[in-house]
Amino acid sequence: MPDNTSDRLGKSFGKKEKVLNYTSNTYHLTRPKKVGAVMEMIRICQPTTFEEWEKYYFENANTKTKTPVKVTKEILDELGERLYEKITEVVIPEWSEAFKNITLQDCLDYIYEVTLVRTYNGFLLEKSVINDNLAKLFPDVEFEETDSDLDHSGDIDYKGKVGEYAFGIQIKPTTSRANFGNYSISDRMSANFQEFEELYGGKVFIVFSAKVGNKKDILNKEVLEEIKQEIERLKNL
Repeated sequence: MPDNTSDRLGKSFGKKEKVLNYTSNTYHLTRPKKVGAVMEMIRICQPTTFEEWEKYYFENANTKTKTPVKVTKEILDELGERLYEKITEVVIPEWSEAFKNITLQDCLDYIYEVTLVRTYNGFLLEKSVINDNLAKLFPDVEFEETDSDLDHSGDIDYKGKVGEYAFGIQIKPTTSRANFGNYSISDRMSANFQEFEELYGGKVFIVFSAKVGNKKDILNKEVLEEIKQEIERLKNL
């Protein structure tokens, strides 16, 4: 069993935590492509002490990039320096400007926008991706929304049922000019994708979609061939 006393190693950053977390997430400084797939690694390691985990990490961690790089303490320090630079040179000036100009009307409009308008637009986008694209391309597949009670439902929007198996679809709304080629999933998402695959047998695919002209279209067309191959694989299981 893990040594729960290692919880005391956790450092509290107080009110700084939100700034550190926001900046790190915005600039992907703790994503697998920078620090390795840490949740996957710790599950393999199954450490009973923090020291055991730390040793295993530095012996085995590699960046999840096309050409993997071994992660060292020096690399983590470089990421920490980059985090500081982004906070001091970008985040603080941008936030300071926003704080000066924000109004009560901005807050009223934002709550309404997020609660109603963006939810509705997201709903229509999801329906269009499935009904106007995937369901027509793969008529033998039964697509259904994931159960909101499942742990992975926030990361997986639809199941594509192939016999007794299923693959997952996550729909990411974006702009037609967005650079989604460098998008990397979080460790939480990776864990949920893996859990889904263990439960249903099929992989999870991320579909980037946006309004192009007068219709909603799938931007990463290559994912369609990957889905087709997965459907064939599941049919042959």
